[in-house]
Amino acid sequence: MTRILANLAALCVLVLMVPPALAQQAPAQVPGPPPQELMQQAAQRMLDALAVERETVKRDPARAKALVDEILLPHFDTEYSARLVLGAHWRAATPAQRSRFVDAFYQSLLSKYGTALADFTADRMTMLPFRGDLSSGRATVRTEVTTDDGTRVPVQYSMRATPQGWKAWDVIIEGISYIKNFKDDIGAEVDGRGLEAVIARLEAENAARSGGGGPA
Repeated sequence: MTRILANLAALCVLVLMVPPALAQQAPAQVPGPPPQELMQQAAQRMLDALAVERETVKRDPARAKALVDEILLPHFDTEYSARLVLGAHWRAATPAQRSRFVDAFYQSLLSKYGTALADFTADRMTMLPFRGDLSSGRATVRTEVTTDDGTRVPVQYSMRATPQGWKAWDVIIEGISYIKNFKDDIGAEVDGRGLEAVIARLEAENAARSGGGGPA
């Protein structure tokens, strides 16, 4: 499981590599393409970029972050995910704390998992039949990802329709939601130390990594 979680961000890169002929129609009120087509385009852009810069990404985590920010971040609902992670603590947070937590949470995830991007290629993911009704505004896309030792791991992506288009908000690996995992960890820490202390810790660790140091 450690190896699987370490590759979380890289799995997101290859999400929804479905042929255009299988794409479903999104509700009329949702702008942009339906989820499969949208993420197929983003995934292909990322794979194309990695084909050119794979060695650079392996050496320089900052380059992996830049690619994720540019290509993938617009299609992931980071605020919605962060709100779910904080749960009741989100309602008690100030607007400034919410904004800081969203950014710190995203940067922390990326610093932990972003370097795994360099290991992934298109042949590692198999698209499974689509399940769900896009008219509901929700979609679950099922895939299988091949790990280094040849194991096929089930990975599901939860997506929702937003005013900005379809966005992914959760990744479920072998039945385990990364939102629930982080909610359990962060929630316990907030209960014990307070939200401000947790945000400050995440920000300090992110700053240390950006400066070339290890976690604070």
